[in-house]
Amino acid sequence: MRLQRNTRRRLLATALLAVAVAAAGLAPSSAGAEETTVKIDNFAFAPEQLTVKAGTTVTWTNEDNIPHTVVATGRAFKSKALDTDDKFSFTFTTPGSYEYFCSLHPHMKAMVTVVGREQTGE
Repeated sequence: MRLQRNTRRRLLATALLAVAVAAAGLAPSSAGAEETTVKIDNFAFAPEQLTVKAGTTVTWTNEDNIPHTVVATGRAFKSKALDTDDKFSFTFTTPGSYEYFCSLHPHMKAMVTVVGREQTGE
């Protein structure tokens, strides 16, 4: 009976180790990850046009004195209402053009263009 219990413990430990190793191998690496910021101020996103590499995290910061949102027209991302100094981040993993706007002030529009790493000469 004791031998079976020890065998089960070893099997469980081996299985847990295998899962941990597999998860570590699948975890995205932060090496080479890039970050950039967009400022929200005076009813505008700045910069209005932004080009980034796939894998880049963009952080929007509301520097205005009223709430704003950041909403992709294609529904790829959507922030909550951002009060003054609140931030919203999104990591762009797929190349393409992402138009976005403030749902509280629809005249506020901007675009992020995401290029693949192979398009940047890396």
